[in-house]
Amino acid sequence: MIIGTAGHIDHGKTTLVKALTGVDADRLPEEKARGITIELGYAFLDVPGLTGTAARIGFIDVPGHERFVHTMLAGATGIDLALLLVAADDGVMPQTREHLAVLCLLGLTRGVIAITKCDRVDAARVDAVRLDIAALLAGTAFAESPVVAVSATTGAGLTELKALLFAAAREDADRIAPPSAFRLAVDRVFTLSGSGTVVTGSVHRGTVRIGDELILLPSPVERRVRVRSLHAQNQSADLSMAGERCALALAGIAREDIARGQWLCAPDAANSTDRLDAELTLWREEERPLRSGTSVHVHLGACDVMATVAVLDAPNGTHSLIPGETGRVQLVLHKPVGAWHGDRVVLRDASASRTMAGGRVLSTDAPVRYRRTPQRIAMLDAWSLPTPEARLAGLLAASPTGIDLTLWSRAEGRSGGVPGAAECPDGTLFGQDAASAWALGPAHRQGLDIQVLDKLAAFHGQHPDELGPDTTRLRRLVAPRLAEALWRALLAQQIASGVLSQRGAQVFRPEHGVRLSAVDERIAQKLMPALEAGAFDPPWVRDLVASARESEVQLRMVMGRLAQRGDLHQVVKDLYYPTRTMSRLAQLARAIARRDGEIKAAAFRDATGLGRKRAIQVLEYFDRVGLLRRVQESHRLRPDTELFTETEPEIA
Repeated sequence: MIIGTAGHIDHGKTTLVKALTGVDADRLPEEKARGITIELGYAFLDVPGLTGTAARIGFIDVPGHERFVHTMLAGATGIDLALLLVAADDGVMPQTREHLAVLCLLGLTRGVIAITKCDRVDAARVDAVRLDIAALLAGTAFAESPVVAVSATTGAGLTELKALLFAAAREDADRIAPPSAFRLAVDRVFTLSGSGTVVTGSVHRGTVRIGDELILLPSPVERRVRVRSLHAQNQSADLSMAGERCALALAGIAREDIARGQWLCAPDAANSTDRLDAELTLWREEERPLRSGTSVHVHLGACDVMATVAVLDAPNGTHSLIPGETGRVQLVLHKPVGAWHGDRVVLRDASASRTMAGGRVLSTDAPVRYRRTPQRIAMLDAWSLPTPEARLAGLLAASPTGIDLTLWSRAEGRSGGVPGAAECPDGTLFGQDAASAWALGPAHRQGLDIQVLDKLAAFHGQHPDELGPDTTRLRRLVAPRLAEALWRALLAQQIASGVLSQRGAQVFRPEHGVRLSAVDERIAQKLMPALEAGAFDPPWVRDLVASARESEVQLRMVMGRLAQRGDLHQVVKDLYYPTRTMSRLAQLARAIARRDGEIKAAAFRDATGLGRKRAIQVLEYFDRVGLLRRVQESHRLRPDTELFTETEPEIA
């Protein structure tokens, strides 16, 4: 268990920690000279009756001076219990109030209050301070916290205080932490002879062992390090876990490449962002509303970064939060931070002179645009749910384009990979690509199943002489924002069930497919060789009528059926190209696009040997079917098309 001190400057935090542990947490010469705490200090106390690292309480001694609240915040974010000190002679002071605000805004609910320096005052004064403390804590999570009067000088009250702390530690030892990936907030870095680079911090989640590979966040490039050795709760150990102070000796990184405010985490949980959505409470004693556009200091983990606030939804219906109100905001950070769902954040004003608000991270994948739409608010509602299972189900219900399970798992700090079918609602659709696993909720999947069939029916009605659109063109018609992996999975299941048919890259409804009669097959055997022999300049229908010696009506009917089956492509009226020839023309167009970045009619004419008019007709056909896109006087290859994907020739 980790206990953090809090309270006004010179109220005896360091002195009390020394009286409890025998360790002077002030280690800097300047701290000794000035008699005040400037940096975070650490001490440890053994708990009778417990074994292992659970048998040791870690203390984080924080500065009390108002100039060092940012340092206090760096130490306070990882604590399990707050030890709030109020000096009997001074009583409640400004930093008492601000430190209490920090503790409340960090979501801490467990605390012990120590009235220090009781040897300097009489009993009546101690009773008066008790009443002041009760008034201060009223309405907070610490209202029922035990209050102990102590003196570090005489030892009065220390036995009672230790008993309270030991009881809390034993309660912590019985708790079973949910499985999570390892995360440590770095609050100190130094070099130790024989060990190299050493970092210390509070373990927020998970466990770490000697030999583990970790990732440093945030970092411009991926930085992986290996744990050479570790200390947990100031003892050499093979393993450290959540709720412990931990020191890691690292291989693979220099002292100057890591700093306070960064994180070390398991590779599966690597998650950094420069924009996050959070649920915030504006402190009840703040004097003015928190408005969109306000510049603030954001404290998260051990880091301090500037950000701009955008209020997303406030109970009062405006783009501002009033004191005591809780709402959701987006924090646009000036630089990336490591962040995960549920992490506590504290906001201070731009001049870092007062603590304003605090709350928890909801989403680390916050959008730049459309951040206040009903759909986005519904997703934030899902992120606000109490359990990972509920959040996942809520997000699947709220997102019509599916969710990235890999990103979700990282944001949750999850260990053990992405969730499978057993953890998702029945009927969830799953997809996989090189980078991520994806999921689409059952209601949205059913809606897309219907849309696919409806769009195909409309396409067949508008283009009766075409077999069907390619899969990418159909995706643009049905669900252009759906992840490609989910789209492929959706079509694969529809094809497997017989609802759809596919030929090459083209998909169609089974009833749209055409079967040729024996007479049709006989005529087709005359037509296809003549069309293929024509290469890039096949004969027109009138020429085929003469050479095939068939009636024009019958011949046109057969050619229409061949086009509907996907064997022919009608570029313009009465001019059909076989699929094999169209593939060769398409690959020439792709080759020109690779070389020039665009396809101009003149370049396509030269590559194919066609006349300018015919070259333009072919390019316009490619525009119609979705291979190309017209941009002013040229054509651009659509990057996501699967039409005519065969071996591609090169253009000299």
